[in-house]
Amino acid sequence: MPPPERRPRHPGRQGQPGRPDDRGRSATPRPRPQRGEEPVRRPRREDDDTRRPRMREPELPPDLPFAELDRAAKSELRSLPESLAEKVSSHLVAAGLLLDDDAERAHLHATYARSLAPRLAVVREAAGLTAYRTGDYAGALAELRAVRRMTGDPSHLPILADAERGLGRPDRALAYGKDPDLAKLDPGARVELAIVLSGARRDRLEYDAAVVSLQGSALDSDQLQPWTPRLWYAYAEALLGAGRQDEALKWFESVAAIDEEGETDADDRIAELSRPH
Repeated sequence: MPPPERRPRHPGRQGQPGRPDDRGRSATPRPRPQRGEEPVRRPRREDDDTRRPRMREPELPPDLPFAELDRAAKSELRSLPESLAEKVSSHLVAAGLLLDDDAERAHLHATYARSLAPRLAVVREAAGLTAYRTGDYAGALAELRAVRRMTGDPSHLPILADAERGLGRPDRALAYGKDPDLAKLDPGARVELAIVLSGARRDRLEYDAAVVSLQGSALDSDQLQPWTPRLWYAYAEALLGAGRQDEALKWFESVAAIDEEGETDADDRIAELSRPH
C-alpha cells in the first residue's frame, strides 16, 4: 500500500512566528503577567469619559428662549452629529441663563452637556464655570485646567487662582501672578487677578502687601470701568486689614456711590464701620 498522504502544515505554525493561525490569533504568545502582578493597562486620560454611564438628562426650562452661542462655540459643536449638537447647545444655553439665579441647576445642565461631549472645550468651560459658582473649587480647577490645555487660552487665570484660595491654598493662588501668559490677559482680567492675589496676601496675613499689590494705574484711573467697584472694594478691604480704618471707610463710601448694580455690600460695610465702638 502507498503511505498516507501528508497533511499540509497550517500557516503560522512551526517556525512561522507572528503570522495568524487558523483561529485568527497571533502564533507568538503574548507575555503573561507573573503571579501576583497586575496586567499592564494604558493610563486613563482625564477626559476619557466615554465608558461612564450617562447621567439622567435634566429637564430644560419650559420657557427656554432661543439664544445663539458665540461663533467659537458653534464651530466646536459642528464636530458633533446635528441632533447631538442641538441637545448639547440647549443645555449650554440653559446653564448660561440659570447661572446667576440658580447655580446648582446651571451646573446640572453643564454637567449633562459634558457627559455628552467631554472632548469639547466649550463644554468643559461651562462645567468649570458653573462648578466654581457652586463652590466646587476642585471641580472648577480640573475643568478649567483642561480647557487651557485644549485651547491655550489663559483668560481663566483669575478664577483658577481664586479656586486655589477657596481650597485654602493661597501660595498656589499667588503662583498665578507669575504665569508666563499673564501679558495675554485683557485689562479687566488683569484687574480681576490682582484682586484675587491681594486676597491671597490677606489670607497669608500680609496686609501691607495686599494694599500695595492693588496700587497702580487701574486704581488711580478716573475713568470708571465695569470692574471699578470690585477693585475699589478690594482696596478698601486691604486697607481695613492693614488697620487703616478711616481710609477704608472713604473707599467703601466711594464704592457705594458708583455701585449701581449692587455687586458689593459696601453700604453694609459703611454702616458697620460708622457704628460707635
